[in-house]
Amino acid sequence: MTYLVIGAGPAGLAAIRSLKEAGLAVEAAERNADVGGQWLYGAQSSAVYASTHLISSKATTAFSDFPMPQEWPAYPSRIQIEEYFKNYAKHFGLYPLIRFNDGVAKLERSGSGWRATFDKGETRDYEAVVIANGHLSDPLLPNVPGNFSGTVMHAKEYKSPEIFDGKRVLICGMGNTGCDIVVDAIHRAKSVLWSVRGGNHFVPKFIAGKPADVRNHNTKLVLPKWLRSMLHEPAARLLAGPPERFGLPKPTHRLYDRTPIVNSLVLLHLGQGDAAVHKPIKSVEGSTVIFEDDKRDEADIIVFATGYKITFPFLGELSPLNWQPQFGAPRLYMNVFPPEDNGLFVAGLLEGAGVGWPGRALQTDLIAAYLKARKEKPAAAQEFRREIERYCAAPANKDRGEHGIFVDFLQDKRDLKRAIERLG
Repeated sequence: MTYLVIGAGPAGLAAIRSLKEAGLAVEAAERNADVGGQWLYGAQSSAVYASTHLISSKATTAFSDFPMPQEWPAYPSRIQIEEYFKNYAKHFGLYPLIRFNDGVAKLERSGSGWRATFDKGETRDYEAVVIANGHLSDPLLPNVPGNFSGTVMHAKEYKSPEIFDGKRVLICGMGNTGCDIVVDAIHRAKSVLWSVRGGNHFVPKFIAGKPADVRNHNTKLVLPKWLRSMLHEPAARLLAGPPERFGLPKPTHRLYDRTPIVNSLVLLHLGQGDAAVHKPIKSVEGSTVIFEDDKRDEADIIVFATGYKITFPFLGELSPLNWQPQFGAPRLYMNVFPPEDNGLFVAGLLEGAGVGWPGRALQTDLIAAYLKARKEKPAAAQEFRREIERYCAAPANKDRGEHGIFVDFLQDKRDLKRAIERLG
């Protein structure tokens, strides 16, 4: 029997390669015309905008066995990353295994395996399925009372800053995407407002001219996340500046409890008075925006950089993935394995600065190791299944983010490597 991979973004490509190198028959389905997933600029599912660059350095982000070119900058552009994935797929011979322009419309059980119905109508049966459809495709928009007379859009729709020319722009959201769009808008808009709810930590891209994240990855001693946060927070506040000095809320969480902001330009612009910080939106009336502190301002465009819903549109029933409604996400061991041994695996469904594509490749190497162990080392596979069941039966950790999928990149990579060793 053949294994199916849904998606040919970073996690999907890693999965195709892991299964192929494990000697397992694999096919992949990709709704877009080429590989890259989110990084395929202009594709319907892509949230990448023209000015997008990596927020983690190429040294820590690239697949460990396929480094980015030495002549590329430390933080490559979306154009270079799109090229990188195409070269990766060519180098490892993945293109012949992918059906393009034909995604999975429906996935349902078929005996002990799964039946996929593709967009073009064909159905095929598979022994197991690796779901790598990403989690940045279904925009999450807040419900704002009132009627706004201008343009409302989600960050996913945003592609280039020309739309801001001469406009009064309001950006809502304080993730890395929201910060990027604020900077883009400042250079084109008549005025820029920035509505933020909670605070976050800022970290520099460079320290002494070198990418700031490399040292974290090169350490041999993995300190607990809370201790690393306590040690590194003072340095981050010294190098980037306390966010509250720029009118932003003071973060209430520790540095490594969520993805920090890697954008010094937005602080520079705040310091220059190029954007005005506001509370969250309370309501709108025509072109007037009323904020939670009852302050008012005018806007022509509102951009909501407010995140995404985690969805699996091809699955009619989400219980096989151990869906947790309170998190709006599945609860999976290592963000990969549901408690039921049902032939479904998820790759790439994780949040956490520093995971990069090596972390996703470790996930897919673990899936391949488990599939091989089920046939060649059943005792090891059964013991691993007991680990999965124990984890899924235990109470959820409270420090894994809003969706319960946030990971500590150092600990996560170490755990994945150890699991691969146990199965291999």
